[in-house]
Amino acid sequence: MIARLSSLDALPADMRGATVAIGNFDGVHRGHQAVLEAARAVAVRDGTPLTVLTFEPHPRAVFAPDNAPARITPAPMKAEILGALGFDAVVEMPFTLDFAALTADQFIDDVLVAGFGVRHVVTGFDFHFGAKRQGGPAFLMEAGKSRGFDVILVDAKRDADVHVISSSRIREELQAGDLMAANRLLGYRYRVRAEVTSGERLGRTLGYPTANMALPGTTPLAHGIYAVRFIRAGGIIHDGVASFGRRPTVTEEGAPLLETFLFDFKGDLYGETCTVCLVAFQRGEEKFDDLDALVVQMKRDEAAARQILAALAPLSPLDGTLTFGA
Repeated sequence: MIARLSSLDALPADMRGATVAIGNFDGVHRGHQAVLEAARAVAVRDGTPLTVLTFEPHPRAVFAPDNAPARITPAPMKAEILGALGFDAVVEMPFTLDFAALTADQFIDDVLVAGFGVRHVVTGFDFHFGAKRQGGPAFLMEAGKSRGFDVILVDAKRDADVHVISSSRIREELQAGDLMAANRLLGYRYRVRAEVTSGERLGRTLGYPTANMALPGTTPLAHGIYAVRFIRAGGIIHDGVASFGRRPTVTEEGAPLLETFLFDFKGDLYGETCTVCLVAFQRGEEKFDDLDALVVQMKRDEAAARQILAALAPLSPLDGTLTFGA
């Protein structure tokens, strides 16, 4: 299991002299994975520990809190994905105004050299650091030469249409309901995690009891119906169909809920923290004339989701680990 650290003071001695991948890595998408794979290859070659340096919260949440990007992968989920990719530790450096005020030289000397005893730094080609972004790739490479560590810069990863893969693109695809495009850019199925809470139990009276989860208001996900894979603690997997939205047929009040009907399941999930992997977007949220019409559509949604999930296959080895537990 990957070690999650919030301070370099907690870095174990055997993690010093590491290969360190640096970035925000929100989403840990295929572009990020190119950086991470380059770091892993170097660590395997030279026998170094393999670590990630990232920042919490996202720097834009500090500098422009009203315009901070919606998180694709909160810190615990990001760490889980990094662990699945073979990393030993992730340092979630607290990003404060004091940390942001460090000069580029201070970042290198205090964080990389004194903190990590770094041997190799791997990052994206456009990485900037230090107060007012004064440090860039050329600065980092020169600093590495004088301080005894190597620097590897990784070019932007592009999709089949030669567009750069980015976290902002993935957020846009998720919000537009193009889950297929978002998952293709991620290289795994988009996932959310929350505690199952008690609801009004209307679904139970309709023959569709659901596991209800309140997601953060900034969750970048279109309202609608999804075929999903539902993962409980211990890796127990169920397939299902989920609705995300405000249930316009019943009420349009309150925060959006993710309500998942698990196929062929009977039991109590209240209080469990579970993960939902979103496999396919089936349709947008609709308002029906009455509950009978809603139930008819729910049966259609269930049948469609069962068909989709019966043919489910991993998008990648990472998706095999995260979505299939393989």
